[in-house]
Amino acid sequence: MVYLPPHFTETREDVLLAHVERYDFALLVTQGAKGPGGLIASQVPFLVERRDGKLFLLGHLARPNPQCADLAACGEALAVFHGPHAYISPSWYQAGPAVPTWNYASVHAYGTMQAINDKDWLADLLRRLSERHEAREPVQWRMQDQPETFLNGMLTGIVGFEVAVSRLEGKFKLSQNRPAGDRPRIIAALDARDDADSHGVARLMRDREPR
Repeated sequence: MVYLPPHFTETREDVLLAHVERYDFALLVTQGAKGPGGLIASQVPFLVERRDGKLFLLGHLARPNPQCADLAACGEALAVFHGPHAYISPSWYQAGPAVPTWNYASVHAYGTMQAINDKDWLADLLRRLSERHEAREPVQWRMQDQPETFLNGMLTGIVGFEVAVSRLEGKFKLSQNRPAGDRPRIIAALDARDDADSHGVARLMRDREPR
């Protein structure tokens, strides 16, 4: 479980799902199913799917990845969807003393896994993934334009899986515990930086300020 102080706990399902959709390149963590290997983790681009009122995370791993052995026998899996994060300086506060901290947003998805080796399922997953991420490109790569022998080799080299999500836990640590007068100062300081993460944290903070 993730440590969830009440100030920073996010439970709204629409907010959690929007975060998962936006930050869909997540860390998949499982307990090793074979031998004394312990925990194992892989970075995975996920698709989110709803079926019969349930939430599923769809992904794939390279077949040589030892985590493939965990897909059917790991019990509970954890996918961590990291959002923007930024260092917060105590010099931005109206009054002290105070210590440096870090603001961030993250959603943890827990569930059971199922391995899928069906080539049609895998081909559909890869097509949907590529179309989702190629949509921003001026010239788009398309699976259907690739040689069949190349595609067959690509599909043979991966193992698909889905995680049936049993719970989502969101931690949005965005200075909610600071006095109201501090938060606009923090937002302004983050906006003045030149990195996307700081701007992302400022946006999340701004969205939560009273209108």
